Amino acid sequence: MTNTNYLIYGIGLLAQLLFSARLLVQWVQSEKAGKVLSPGSFWTTSIMASILLMLYGALRDDVVIIGGQVISYFIYLRNLKLKNIWQDVPFAIRWLAILFPFISFAWLLLYDNHTWASLMAHSRISGALIAWGGLGQVVFTLRFVYQWYYSEKKQQSLIPNGFWLISLIGSLMIMSYAVFRLDPILFIGQIFGVVVYVRNFSIGSRAQKQATTIQDPEATSQPAPVSSSARAPK
Repeated sequence: MTNTNYLIYGIGLLAQLLFSARLLVQWVQSEKAGKVLSPGSFWTTSIMASILLMLYGALRDDVVIIGGQVISYFIYLRNLKLKNIWQDVPFAIRWLAILFPFISFAWLLLYDNHTWASLMAHSRISGALIAWGGLGQVVFTLRFVYQWYYSEKKQQSLIPNGFWLISLIGSLMIMSYAVFRLDPILFIGQIFGVVVYVRNFSIGSRAQKQATTIQDPEATSQPAPVSSSARAPK
């Protein structure tokens, strides 16, 4: 393996470590609170990790990786807005963050005379594998579309329980893509996530059950049985 390859894999590994770190922090805080939380650090770390992963995808000539990040990347930015953090970011950095996905695609298409057709017909990735990896990325991205829709309805940054179920399905699909793609970075990056998705889904399900029990008058205020001494005499 050349020094360039070590650098590329190092960038991808750092991105996956940041993705895992955001999940670890969110998981620990949710365990302490007994409910699923949406801390600001989750979204800021997501943006940094996503930028690195898009860079990794560009250097690997992998349109699936970059395409899988674009939609969720802008949802990360929107969550910062909902948490009133985005406006505190310096203007120049905000614009650079907005433009970065487009820069990544431009690099992929223009560097080394690549074209969109040549990327899709890349000799190292079969069309079927691109389709499967792309589908996995679509499912994985839908979790943030769902989270965005849910948060917009509530007008605050929240992570609903369905987010974790969709995450688990998408993660398993991407892991299988990584196996066939022979991409250890993608595979390693999903292992820790699977554990956190399952645990958060469990925490969220328990919190929903408790909330339903509290709100259900039949579950909380059952009529007390009448004792024999309190019965009216015959």
